[in-house]
Amino acid sequence: MPYYLGIDGGGTKTTCAVGDASHLLAIATTGPSNIVRVGESQARQSLQKSVRQACAAAGIAPAQVSHTCVGGSGAARPELAEIIRRFLAEILSTPIDVVGDMQIALEAAFDAGPGVIVIAGTGSIAYGRNGQGTTIRAGGWGFAIGDEGSAHWIGRAAVSAVLRAADLTSRPPENRASSSFAAALCKAWGVTSLADLARAANSVPPPDFAALFPAVTASSDDLATQVLTNAGTELARVAAIVIHRLFAKDQTASVPVAITGGVFRHAPLVRQVFYNELRALDSRTEVNPQVVEPVEGALRMARRAAAKDDAAQ
Repeated sequence: MPYYLGIDGGGTKTTCAVGDASHLLAIATTGPSNIVRVGESQARQSLQKSVRQACAAAGIAPAQVSHTCVGGSGAARPELAEIIRRFLAEILSTPIDVVGDMQIALEAAFDAGPGVIVIAGTGSIAYGRNGQGTTIRAGGWGFAIGDEGSAHWIGRAAVSAVLRAADLTSRPPENRASSSFAAALCKAWGVTSLADLARAANSVPPPDFAALFPAVTASSDDLATQVLTNAGTELARVAAIVIHRLFAKDQTASVPVAITGGVFRHAPLVRQVFYNELRALDSRTEVNPQVVEPVEGALRMARRAAAKDDAAQ
């Protein structure tokens, strides 16, 4: 019996799914595998560990896998795709396809049909396909200059917000955090003062702003609420760009939209604001409130590629 692997490699975690021709057999999750963010050594370890754990859970050996599809942020770039393929080829001897994370997410949400997927995880991007097969992306330009609404963007915006608020008030002795929200951000980074928070934020290499995301979502502070509201608005604007460019010729048909990523999964306020803002920007949108699992798209693409190879033989 043939077996297939689908892998979703991100900046926070790596998920590997094992399936046969029609069923999902097992899933394993390991650490991050975005080469740009964590480096080649960590990426190699996470990818190989995810494969070994998923195969073990399914009761098969990696040698029994017929085809693999990997989707990851920036992974479609030829130089990164080749590195990922080389890492996996150390434990897999059959074909390995490497594509972008937006491609497996779109596949998971709409199969081969039209629609727009909005990803908000460590980074963010919107990607869509119309009925003619044309694809367009918006956003996803990286954490230093874009990725609006992502966990990284939210963390950075949160630090900026608490420091700006401190400037507007009389600073406490020794510049200690003057609110529970500021204190939560400091705790997440292991610092004790706003001055140290600022130094950490401006350090080189840049800190992990996405690590602050849980503290933002857990807070009821008005600043945290505003940051999450802004994130939902930014994600809706990016989605609206793709919708306008892909579906401008048809102003009557509904446009299916799906969401994926940890920000949407763990921040209900972001989901709600995103939905309301996108509907206000384009009333044709029909948003699926369920958060899509991109690894399912990767597994589906692995099966399809294997079938195509078999047909060509």
